[in-house]
Amino acid sequence: MLNEFKTFIAKGNVMDMAVGIIIGAAFTAIVKSLVGDMINPIISLFTGGIDFTGWFYALNGETYASLAAAQEAGAPVFAVGNFVMAVFNFLIIAFVVFMLVRTVNRIKEATEKQEEAAPEAPKGPSELDILIEIRDSLKK
Repeated sequence: MLNEFKTFIAKGNVMDMAVGIIIGAAFTAIVKSLVGDMINPIISLFTGGIDFTGWFYALNGETYASLAAAQEAGAPVFAVGNFVMAVFNFLIIAFVVFMLVRTVNRIKEATEKQEEAAPEAPKGPSELDILIEIRDSLKK
């Protein structure tokens, strides 16, 4: 059973998946920073200073200064801003992954076309050709 597990782990697909998960987690942190630190301030400029992360509704009918204050008070909240930011994050990550996959597919297609277009190396005479040549030489 231990050998089967080692074989499973050593397969390329498992290692590729592990690397993808690690890079994806790191990339998610970059995207969150991009959205939170660069895109949100620009959106706030155009929306009159509205910060999406602070957009929430307290379901108990009371008013709170911030989402953190409402959560600290234990109030049930409908955090619209967090959802909007999650959608922004998803769209940006999906677009970047789409661009990466598209680029990789183009590179693969170009490589396959080069392999197809590469002329075959001239082959030497076949065994039959040599035998025929020997036969013809012996006849002379």
